[in-house]
Amino acid sequence: MERSLSMELVRVTEAAAIASARWMGRGLKNEADDAATSAMRRVFDTIPMQGVVVIGEGEMDEAPMLYIGEELGLGNGGPTVDVAVDPLEGTNIVAAGGWNALAVLAIADRGNLLHAPDMYMNKLAVGPESVGKVDINASVTDNLRAVAKAKNKDIEDVVATILNRPRHQKIIDEIRASGARIKLINDGDVAGAINTAFDETGVDILFGMGGAPEGVIAAVGLKCLGGEIQGKLVPQNEAELERCTKMGLNVSQVFRMEHLVKGDDAIFAATGVTDGELLRGVQFKGTYAESHSLVMRAKSGTVRFVEGRHSLKKKPHLVMHD
Repeated sequence: MERSLSMELVRVTEAAAIASARWMGRGLKNEADDAATSAMRRVFDTIPMQGVVVIGEGEMDEAPMLYIGEELGLGNGGPTVDVAVDPLEGTNIVAAGGWNALAVLAIADRGNLLHAPDMYMNKLAVGPESVGKVDINASVTDNLRAVAKAKNKDIEDVVATILNRPRHQKIIDEIRASGARIKLINDGDVAGAINTAFDETGVDILFGMGGAPEGVIAAVGLKCLGGEIQGKLVPQNEAELERCTKMGLNVSQVFRMEHLVKGDDAIFAATGVTDGELLRGVQFKGTYAESHSLVMRAKSGTVRFVEGRHSLKKKPHLVMHD
């Protein structure tokens, strides 16, 4: 892939973030998601690549755009890539004006991203210091001890993050019993997984079930950062189990980094929609908007934080009309 593609892709997440940020706190999650999706799709048409959506807004008959199988990019001889998108990770977050909403995407060479079904995945994510030290099949306490040892800290200093859901109460209870601390998140486990690789966020490990497609996107980010995510599919009914069988996916398998994103190259881009530990949310300043983004490439290991200032007069499509 061309290295210049990294900065081109930031334009995509910036547009989605700015469009959806207009809906922050207005209680309208679908409108926020639609705004992000439309803006992301529009800018994708200007990117010099030949992309196919493998993780998107749904199947062709479920989503008007960014559906699985949709072709993206100028298609004029650019790199052929798999594309995974979540135009607005945290629709409920934006609707409530909460924390850690992102516009996020990931790409890899064609055929290198797992085509994850839209179902739950049990996940375990850590930053570079703890790679190879944790195991999704081990107990919560054993993994917390492993992370504490890897990071040369007491278990009481370890911070685990997990979605605040009733299904996670047993894990939460075990974390508390171990003496570790918890940062509960209401939505947005891509941000939670990526945060484990940045010391300044204070997050050491992510546990719990979230969407399998988001697990693949997080895997690309962690590949760029030298971190690790492990996952196991958790079908909730016979239909989901049958879908896994048709896709050739073993529900007892542990999906590791090499299964989620193959090859030596991939790009991850995210722009903050609302404020988070790692990225600031979009701010509107009258005639312009400010954005804060992260873009990373696995092959080079380059991590860039990008601050953008966008003229709303010269980019009228970023101005919301009720």
